[in-house]
Amino acid sequence: MGNPNVGKSVLFNRLTGADVVQSNYPGTTVDYTRGYMKLKDEEMEIIDVPGTFSLEPKDKAEEVAVEMLKENRDSVVVCVFDSTKIERGLYLALEIIEREYPVMIVLNMWDDAMVRNIHVDVKKLESILGVPVVATIATAGEGIKEFVSRIGYASRVKIEDIMRGVGHYGTDR
Repeated sequence: MGNPNVGKSVLFNRLTGADVVQSNYPGTTVDYTRGYMKLKDEEMEIIDVPGTFSLEPKDKAEEVAVEMLKENRDSVVVCVFDSTKIERGLYLALEIIEREYPVMIVLNMWDDAMVRNIHVDVKKLESILGVPVVATIATAGEGIKEFVSRIGYASRVKIEDIMRGVGHYGTDR
């Protein structure tokens, strides 16, 4: 899940070997695509959904994304952010966390953030939110191995715990 144009389909392609259309304008993915990858000896289904800004859909593409989320209640939700626009990604991620899905965050387009001199403390964000956070440059394949190795640590957290600052990822809960 993520806003439009944050690299969800690029990550999907990297993980599945599929060839979903990638472009630099919003709305490219208006339906969902399923693919598979193997993690250790387990086959995992991955679903690439259209971009959405919130769980209150405003168009058909957002409706598809929200419906897929509802239909896959027990799935790990990977929230993909544009590293230069963290606040936009956080809005959607917090809505998903609030609905108690197990979540992992991918800060994609990390190279764009570096070029723009935007510094994000990945470990601090991880600690505050209580979920794994990984920086990637999906187009170059950077950070993908770390992302895959940590997906099993995606966790459910309560929004109240985030607000109170308890239940941090990587500490005893």
